Amino acid sequence: MFLSFVKKEFLHIFRDPRTMLITLGMPVAQIILFGFAITTEVKNVRMAVFDPSHDISTQRIISRMQASEYFDMTQVLHTADDINSAFNKGTAELVVVFSDRFDENLLRTGKASVQLIADATDPNRAAMLTGYASNIIADYQQELLREHRISFLIEPEIQMLYNPQMKSAYNFVPGVMGLILTLICAMMTSIAIVREKEVGTMEVLLVSPVRPVWIILAKVAPYFTLSIVNIISILLLSVFVLDVPVSGSMFWLAVVALMFIIVALLLGIVISSVATTQVTAMLVSGMLLMMPVLLLSGMIFPIENMPVILQWISNIIPARWFITAVRKVMIEGLGVSYVAKELAILAGMAIFLIAVSVKTFKIRLS
Repeated sequence: MFLSFVKKEFLHIFRDPRTMLITLGMPVAQIILFGFAITTEVKNVRMAVFDPSHDISTQRIISRMQASEYFDMTQVLHTADDINSAFNKGTAELVVVFSDRFDENLLRTGKASVQLIADATDPNRAAMLTGYASNIIADYQQELLREHRISFLIEPEIQMLYNPQMKSAYNFVPGVMGLILTLICAMMTSIAIVREKEVGTMEVLLVSPVRPVWIILAKVAPYFTLSIVNIISILLLSVFVLDVPVSGSMFWLAVVALMFIIVALLLGIVISSVATTQVTAMLVSGMLLMMPVLLLSGMIFPIENMPVILQWISNIIPARWFITAVRKVMIEGLGVSYVAKELAILAGMAIFLIAVSVKTFKIRLS
């Protein structure tokens, strides 16, 4: 008798695809994401070089950096004005600036200087990549000592852009904004709509004179309002409590936030159209939204360090583009032209989700 009951429970589990997905699929997904996405290593750092000397010492240092797994040289700068442009366009996270007549000064005086300019919107990453670059320079200094039997001193001067005080809040505020908006807009909206289906009141609403689109808009309006209130409270706390200034345009920051709120609300509507219970809506939201936002959006772990397949997957996560845009406007103080790509992608996602939600939303419930 006992074995019959055990067999019955196994059959119930095997017949329910959602249970199978949770019990077998979720552990596989989590171990893959946590194994590959969570890493504190710094790799594939976009590096630009400004080298007015073009001598043997600078070329040997550059070659050593290119040969390492940490740096990918993306650009050779020709003027000092190109340095800010490289950071603004996102083509460089680190710029190595050599002094004029580097090799000549090194051999004549025994001293030479090199400047390491890093994007410190993520202070931990900036500290690590400048540390790696400093170690490569120190290794070259030791090589010169062995060759010439003379003590040489190459002094790296480190400059942190956008976050000179190296506050971690500069990195986490945009990520927290994306996470909270995902929670409120997508998860809570999907649960609210599915709740109406589950208790049977959605049918009553659908047969009322009000058109279905207005019913859905009425359901999401409170979460839209709450999201705006949360954005305002996060910005106020950031500026007055965490000392994280809004360096760019408040108007364009609001435009980026509103665009992401719309996308997140549409995600909630799409989830509600495929979920039949509140538990299912919560699980789908958690698996498809919360975990990717935490691991694959660049909120905590750099996307450049991840395998290529996870980098591709991160492209379809709206929070990735929102967080990038907020960092550019709020932390780096850039104009709308530098976030045009992110706004266009979020707008495209909104149009796609509108089409999907119109296609999948049922005006009659079975």
